[in-house]
Amino acid sequence: MNLKTRIMKEENYSRVAVKIGSNVLARKDGTLDITRMSALVDQIAELHRQGIEVIMITSGAVASGRSELKHLAGKKMDEVSARQLFSAVGQAKLINRYYELFRDHGIVCGQILTTKENFSTRQHYLNQKHCTEVMLENGVIPIVNENDTISITELMFTDNDELSGLIASMMGAQALIILSNIDGVYDGNPSLPESKVITDIYHDASLDTDSFIQTKKSSLGRGGMGSKYRISHKVAEEGIDVIIANGRRDNILLEIASGKRQVPYTMFHANTESVSSVKKWIAHSEGFAKGRIFVNEGAQEVLMSDNASSLLAVGVTQIEGEFDKDDIVQVVAPSGEAFAVGRVAVDSDKAREMIGKKGERPLIHYDYLYITE
Repeated sequence: MNLKTRIMKEENYSRVAVKIGSNVLARKDGTLDITRMSALVDQIAELHRQGIEVIMITSGAVASGRSELKHLAGKKMDEVSARQLFSAVGQAKLINRYYELFRDHGIVCGQILTTKENFSTRQHYLNQKHCTEVMLENGVIPIVNENDTISITELMFTDNDELSGLIASMMGAQALIILSNIDGVYDGNPSLPESKVITDIYHDASLDTDSFIQTKKSSLGRGGMGSKYRISHKVAEEGIDVIIANGRRDNILLEIASGKRQVPYTMFHANTESVSSVKKWIAHSEGFAKGRIFVNEGAQEVLMSDNASSLLAVGVTQIEGEFDKDDIVQVVAPSGEAFAVGRVAVDSDKAREMIGKKGERPLIHYDYLYITE
């Protein structure tokens, strides 16, 4: 059975997102590993030839810039300035290298630089989606990266794991493959010989992650396994298979596509219940919230039940922040913990007028409400 048959028939993967982490593309000295980069392009080109649409989310701009500006190694520079400088130089070098490598396969790639702010409104979200769709429809491989030259502090994604989850969800990918420098999620400290890779995690599984997820961030990227687990669980809940694998293993993408499980990796199995495209956007929009709506225990219980319920004004106790109609807001329990996020139907002034009243229109309709807990 060839790659296309397996992916298309057994898993129905006609479109996949592949996230390549900093620790895959960078050497120990922080410079770009061209050999590894070339090997990954070879594999993606093979998937592309088999008729599978691939969206790449790649790190490596900073490492690429650092490689180009070695003469600055001893110069003191604050972290933000260094990141902006290295990424400004490195992004051009990185995409040019990808362009040349894909050109050797007769494949055209294109660059999409984005920021967290570009996902904050539904219209910007749809504009990015349309651009990516047009590229895929015309056989161009989209290469997505955060624009590190302007994304700093609160404007930054947590890491490219967060960005890859958002892209996979936005584009309706059947699978998200997160490539790191580790074989997957371990049931203990990965450095200990007795620790094993957890091969399968189901979306409704309840795991005590504190006992085996390492919270330490990677040495070169901004993320860690805790971030990967959180994003993977959320994306799987939205109906997308997520695989965490070691991008430094030879032919890892082709091994995963073969389905033979001859190499270790962790697979988060997708929720089989359908999730609307709007809810997928809202699920990743918590960081864009303009305000908070506090509710009483009764409202929290109703919203978190299995029944489809909208947020009604009668259960609201307090409005915090200033927001407009259709902005994203958090829904907060009496304990002070946010447990849902949604697109609000009125502005903050109107919402305050509606607090505790019966018979009012929903503040957040069920179709635009996502439970995060």
